[in-house]
Amino acid sequence: MSKFYITTPIYYVNDKPHIGHAYTTILADVLTRFHRRAGDEVFFLTGLDEHGQKVQQAAQKRGMSEQAHCDDLAPRFLDLWKKLGIEYSDFIRTTQDRHVKVVQDALQKVYDKGDIYADEYEGWYSVAEERFITEAEKESGAFRDVKMLKERNWFFRMSKYQQALIDHINAHPGFIQPDHRKNEILGFLKKPLADLCISRPKARMSWGIELPFDKEYVTYVWFDALLNYVTGIGYGADEEKFKMWWPATVHLMAKDILTTHSVYWTTMLFSLGLPLPERIFAHGWWLIGETKMSKSLGNVVNPLDLIDQYGVDAVRYFLMREMVLGQDANFNLEAFVKRYNSDLANDFGNLLNRVSGLIGKYFDKNIPGCETLSADDEAVTQIAKALPEKVKELVACFAVHDAIEEVMKLVRFVNAYLEKQAPWKVAKADLPRAGTILYVATESLRISAVLLSPVMPSRTDTILDILSAKGAEPVWGKLISGVTLKSHDALFPRIEQEAA
Repeated sequence: MSKFYITTPIYYVNDKPHIGHAYTTILADVLTRFHRRAGDEVFFLTGLDEHGQKVQQAAQKRGMSEQAHCDDLAPRFLDLWKKLGIEYSDFIRTTQDRHVKVVQDALQKVYDKGDIYADEYEGWYSVAEERFITEAEKESGAFRDVKMLKERNWFFRMSKYQQALIDHINAHPGFIQPDHRKNEILGFLKKPLADLCISRPKARMSWGIELPFDKEYVTYVWFDALLNYVTGIGYGADEEKFKMWWPATVHLMAKDILTTHSVYWTTMLFSLGLPLPERIFAHGWWLIGETKMSKSLGNVVNPLDLIDQYGVDAVRYFLMREMVLGQDANFNLEAFVKRYNSDLANDFGNLLNRVSGLIGKYFDKNIPGCETLSADDEAVTQIAKALPEKVKELVACFAVHDAIEEVMKLVRFVNAYLEKQAPWKVAKADLPRAGTILYVATESLRISAVLLSPVMPSRTDTILDILSAKGAEPVWGKLISGVTLKSHDALFPRIEQEAA
């Protein structure tokens, strides 16, 4: 038995949950379920980042305290995760006392080590990003609400650990994935690494965790937020739990915060004397056309709308099947409907309808026995028997989309097998032979359902319930002959409407 500790970024409480948040969290949930099914001990952490200037300003605008503002907005995420079937181990909020204590203890430890110093800084400050930006970043036009600031602040000696980080990346080829993202970070580290401003004066921004060594300042939101990955597993409070789970198996995130995790977070860990995570994986963006989904552009897709209309499993399936990890993916309703009808209605749902209908007609709804296998039967069974290991290997490489496609290849192969074998014709002359054909097809369906259960937990559970096969492993021959199939409606009714 292995341990598997996976994290999502903690999402900014001021944001409205959108398909980007949903994708990362569903992906983490799918990986968690795969590993749990494999017998691993699993811990899945997600949560909310609740400090910073934008939260303070939003709360003031609403005429309420920052904490009340956060408490009011947090349920949007909790409700969505529940609706999406997310089974997290812990949901952390950076305003919780357990996290505040860890941040202050960590700051004190890094300060005592001599890795934090005070200095005056003058530069361009982006209110939207809540950080100082370079002249080149300002000239790019990518940053909104930029102003010149000159103030005294506290800095983390990030530059001190630049070479150690480069050495670690080179010594651990799988540390940053995919490879082209690793190369981006190594390219970034070829230039001198500046130290990180980790404070904000209370006179300008008070909503944050107070520095333990200077009560006139609060912590910069990233130094606060990144520590959630150790807070959630007991750092500074439950050392036994912390030693069990750290280092993280994988930090999942979108590519736009890769540098923050690969450079800020890792150098913080070096200073704290803690091991680095095993893997940092950056997935792509969901695009509308060729444009990144953005609240300011008004092109954010609300996953709740899709769930209410098409069901949570259909949404989970589309998101997992459509994006190749590490690359961007396009979202539009037409693509969603096409994928749904092709894979779920025509292939997966249709296979259930065919076998249950034929077993109902020719075997009084009782799963038939399996006699001597023909060469065509063996071709199906060989694919089905090899599939669990193939899926396991692909998931271990984070190729979830490929793992799903391998399962769907079996589903399509079995549908073609039924067309060729035509058990509805065979049954008229050789009922036992027709029963063998249907057993092979139904057992293949069961194995497919088990392997797809981390992706579509609800609908696959329905299939396994129909087959009275809940809890059985994806091992050939676990389907029990003689068991009566349960009645059911269409699993994935075809979407006939025109896509917008």
